[in-house]
Amino acid sequence: MTHRLTDLAASLPASVPFVGPEAQERARGAPFAARLGANESPFGPSPRAVEAMEQAARDGWRYGDPEYHDLRRDLAAHHGVAPGAVVAGEGIDGLLGYLVRLLVAPGDAVVTSAGAYPTFNYHVAGFGGRLHTVPFRDDREDPEALAAKARETGAKLVYLSNPDNPMGTWHPAQAIAAMLDALPEGCLLCLDEAYADLAPPEAVPPLDTTDARLIRMRTFSKAHGLAGLRVGYALGHPELVAAFDRVRNHFGLNRVAQAGARAALADTAWHANVLAQVAQSRDTIAAIAAENGLTPIPSATNFVTLDCGRDGDFARRVLAGLLARGIFVRMPGVAPLDRCIRVSCGTQADMEAFAAALPGALAEASAMPEAAANTAT
Repeated sequence: MTHRLTDLAASLPASVPFVGPEAQERARGAPFAARLGANESPFGPSPRAVEAMEQAARDGWRYGDPEYHDLRRDLAAHHGVAPGAVVAGEGIDGLLGYLVRLLVAPGDAVVTSAGAYPTFNYHVAGFGGRLHTVPFRDDREDPEALAAKARETGAKLVYLSNPDNPMGTWHPAQAIAAMLDALPEGCLLCLDEAYADLAPPEAVPPLDTTDARLIRMRTFSKAHGLAGLRVGYALGHPELVAAFDRVRNHFGLNRVAQAGARAALADTAWHANVLAQVAQSRDTIAAIAAENGLTPIPSATNFVTLDCGRDGDFARRVLAGLLARGIFVRMPGVAPLDRCIRVSCGTQADMEAFAAALPGALAEASAMPEAAANTAT
């Protein structure tokens, strides 16, 4: 039987935005000694969140609340907005998919940065949008160029992450406000703030959910240590938030995820403790890099991007050397960003493993012939 895929689905590659560490471990036949590539939080979730999840698991026979009422209420109180301005979902990834589904028809123009978060591009392609990109400038996304491209193409949607992944850089709130004013009429800015909890206050614009030009994405995957639960939320104009009910999976967040997220949000002491550990780990990564002749790029996230000082081929050789030594890291995929590798914050044991592996990976990368490096990666 030939399955009758839509023309759009049939035209798409069978791919995913990221190859997970589990797949890489299966391919190499061994687990990684340090998992420093997915920007998770090895410092773990709040003990109060763990307790709440254990309790919720006992009621696993019951469906979760499809309205996410209590979670949305808690998030609204936390941010000082109305519950109608909050929508929750299966991580920022899931919410990006719903947003694109709501706004992007086949052929519609969408703007992002070349090298920015690839899952957004994956959703745009999946709904037939036409993706237009602009380059990073000085290792940061370029709000002025993004707005200009939106005006040029008549884009309905623009994506910007602040702080940025994969570089860890950020813009002040004033730059985001200026970008909003430069967008064409009817264009929505999707501001991905996955790392807002880790950013300096000046990088986070004041919340204004009456501004229909903007929707802001947040997550429990980073500072709250709940990446495995897939809990994200968006803050935006109530009319746009209400539209998510037309397309979202109403049972996408199970009981355990909702309970864990609510308890994590309430445990401010644990949250502050994690932020301190992340800051310490960022400093450690930067020091390890400097000891090995690499340049750490200042970061407002839970990772540090390291400039390897040469081209993308060299950085890929370094990456391959680290993977071979059991250290899972990633790197940007677009030049000139791909001269770097990206290292997530981790425990002391993670940092010791990274420090032990990096010198050999660098030495091997410098000595390896180009053809052999291409084969290795």
